[in-house]
Amino acid sequence: MFVDSAEILVRAGKGGNGCVSFRREKFVPHGGPDGGDGGDGGSVFVHAAPDVETLLDFSGKHHWIAQSGQPGAGSNRTGRSGEDLVINLPPGTQVFDRDTGVLLVDLNEVGQRVCIAEGGKGGRGNRRFATPTNRAPREAEEGTPGIERALRLELKLIADVGLVGLPNAGKSTLLSRLSRAKPKIADYPFTTLSPQLGIVELSDHRRFVVADIPGLIEGAHEGAGLGDAFLRHIERTSVIVHLVDVGSQTGAPSAIDAYHLIRRELEAYSPVLARKRELVVATKIDLTGGEEAADELREALGGEVLAISAATGRRLAELKERIWHMLDRRKSESGVVTPDGRHGGGAMTVPPAATREIST
Repeated sequence: MFVDSAEILVRAGKGGNGCVSFRREKFVPHGGPDGGDGGDGGSVFVHAAPDVETLLDFSGKHHWIAQSGQPGAGSNRTGRSGEDLVINLPPGTQVFDRDTGVLLVDLNEVGQRVCIAEGGKGGRGNRRFATPTNRAPREAEEGTPGIERALRLELKLIADVGLVGLPNAGKSTLLSRLSRAKPKIADYPFTTLSPQLGIVELSDHRRFVVADIPGLIEGAHEGAGLGDAFLRHIERTSVIVHLVDVGSQTGAPSAIDAYHLIRRELEAYSPVLARKRELVVATKIDLTGGEEAADELREALGGEVLAISAATGRRLAELKERIWHMLDRRKSESGVVTPDGRHGGGAMTVPPAATREIST
């Protein structure tokens, strides 16, 4: 089951209390204070784990709590610190503060690890308060509370290319032919109910990731069909491959109408998304009249339209090279570092300015 949004509550551990204790040993009449410090509370980290694909684990478990630190003890014994809690999330997850709507972190790199709620500090024991004038202090500090946060998690898949088009435009078939992905394929609309990812491999160790987005229909931005919520998963993509069925049966929209319908939905969802580089692909040219319909679409749009047949494999190699050329050119123009040169996996802490403390 694909789940791409969730709300959870995270709480870091409370620091342990300091101890009030005095040394009591035979033949030691003036033992003095020996109360140990409390241990620090565990912090909560979010981690972009490569083996996690959805937010399903968070649809049933809403409270994530790190261990609290143990109190200090006599004989100068420091309490044990609480264990940190690491929450594994799929790469591409955005973590928002639910109350303020502020984006705290975008886990857009595999291995990225961020402290989202810092644990409380352990209190000092009474040995820390001994002075030349106060040799027997009877005071100790309480541990400070950990940070608690209500979070909203939103997953945006990390893909280079997004496939869009009307239902039955051939997106799932194309994905299965370009990669080893096994999406559901059938001759009725909405066979794809959630985004699907596939890795396309080319010669010379080149590869890119393709996301198949469930079919849009007219009025998707108003909730028609499956709506347009899944479009968030191609907001990160560099290229949109717009599939237009030119072998449509009687009663279906013409290729030109189908193209403009999807363009209107993209623009209604996000002008930024609509401005992404687009490759128009005419599908199902193996059907009767397909080549002629592709020519008409090319003439109407006045631009490049690549005609393919996923069923027969016609021009799929050309399609892969064309997509790679668009991706490579965009990286060169924008200075984007390729995935092989990316650096990730380091840990960081969300600035405390956006946190709020509570007692436990």
